[in-house]
Amino acid sequence: MRIIDTHLHLIYPDRLSYPWLGNNRVLNRPWTVDSYWAEAKPLGIEAALHMEVDVAPADIEHETAFVKDLPGIVGAIAACRPEQEDFPAQLDRLLALGNGRIKGLRRILHEVPDDVSQPALFSDNLKRLADHGLTFDLCLRADQLHLGVDLARRVPEVTFILDHCGNPDINGIGLDPWRQQLEAVAALPNVNCKVSGIVNHCDPDWTTETLRPYVEHVIATFGWDRVVWGSDHPVVTLTGSLTRWVEATREILAAETPENQGKLFHLNAERIYRLG
Repeated sequence: MRIIDTHLHLIYPDRLSYPWLGNNRVLNRPWTVDSYWAEAKPLGIEAALHMEVDVAPADIEHETAFVKDLPGIVGAIAACRPEQEDFPAQLDRLLALGNGRIKGLRRILHEVPDDVSQPALFSDNLKRLADHGLTFDLCLRADQLHLGVDLARRVPEVTFILDHCGNPDINGIGLDPWRQQLEAVAALPNVNCKVSGIVNHCDPDWTTETLRPYVEHVIATFGWDRVVWGSDHPVVTLTGSLTRWVEATREILAAETPENQGKLFHLNAERIYRLG
């Protein structure tokens, strides 16, 4: 089963600045497209969307311009600042340099105060994405999922993708109240969910069975037509590896039909992110 990775981070410290990496001994080094494909291709990953890596604000457009044409990258989800008055100009610049390769935008919301996404300016700016067919990835902690519900309600014309299964606290409080909070997000038809990023919430000795109830609840809640798969590489290496995550996902889906597996691994991504 071929895979489209909808959540690949590439790190090039010689080109771009990543302030958040300063104290991260594992990730604070080059993670190049060549090293990614050396592991990814044997696993059946045939294409990837680059997900912005929270570079310094001055490097947002430089990052997008650089990654969009790298080998195997079929599109980019660019960083943005919808809370700012000059967002329309930023959007125009990103679209111009993207040359059709910008598939969506993201503003990491778990790193800023909750009230950043609440003003009308934020949602009014996101409404502009609909005219360009752009998606918006929601990156929230589990305790912030109500912010995603509010935002998706205010901007029904935009397609949202909830990253990392809504970041359940697997090592902490576990399944609840995450399950109920996720159901509130899934009730909104313009929100999809990305099966990604959950191994980072586990101890390194996690197994497929550790992850199974979370993945299965995401799929049961959103349905097979509103889920996509992402590696979250190289963040996945904090407690695992790209290979372990792919193998675990395949094991969780082993009893499913090829049609359903195809939806998660590539078909939905092609439709939602307008690939091909």
